Amino acid sequence: MQAMAPSRRARARNANREVFGAACVAALLALTPLAASAKKSDRQQIMNTWAKQTNAYNAPNTVTTLTGSVKITQGTMLVTGDVAKLYMDGDQQVSRVVVTGTPGHPAHIQELDENNNLMTGDAATLNYDNINGIAVLTGNAVVVQQCRGEFHGDKLTYDQNTSQITGDTGGDGLVHGVILPKNTTATPVICAKPPTALPVPDNEPVAGKLLPKPAATPAKPAAPAKGH
Repeated sequence: MQAMAPSRRARARNANREVFGAACVAALLALTPLAASAKKSDRQQIMNTWAKQTNAYNAPNTVTTLTGSVKITQGTMLVTGDVAKLYMDGDQQVSRVVVTGTPGHPAHIQELDENNNLMTGDAATLNYDNINGIAVLTGNAVVVQQCRGEFHGDKLTYDQNTSQITGDTGGDGLVHGVILPKNTTATPVICAKPPTALPVPDNEPVAGKLLPKPAATPAKPAAPAKGH
């Protein structure tokens, strides 16, 4: 059978696919220099908690439950919601925080990156890996990266170490992303900054502090014995 040369229309379709694919690759590559990790110093800060009710177990392999007007801070990180569960690991450190919101008041997380740009996330449920810095937001999830863009989906996973966002959606829905262009005008873009001091709730809830695990210090070599 003799092979037929592609028609002009087919060649045009192939050319369009190549242009579209090149544009997608270019867009992904353009995002790479913008990535900035969350402040590494936050993980070494004291974790403060506030809630109307606290059922705490400051012991290894336990779960602490905070209920009502929950607020958690650690460095520049702020987490709020209606109910929060803090999972302690064997080293008595908070390894995971699971927060749920209420209708109209979703679970919320925010944190500055190393460039002092703000990342915020809102969803019905927030599952935050405090050891690896990965936040999984489920249910009407929204992640906004200051001066960079935002993403919407049924489930969004945000890696604070790399600023990578992975989105999933159920049914016929779509993950929606908005990527801001680079400012090329002479007028600089001024992005709103979060307050330097996080306000304490007005209703005087139950407060708690969880100390971070101290960094290991190398042992000093023994001094040589002096001769008599």
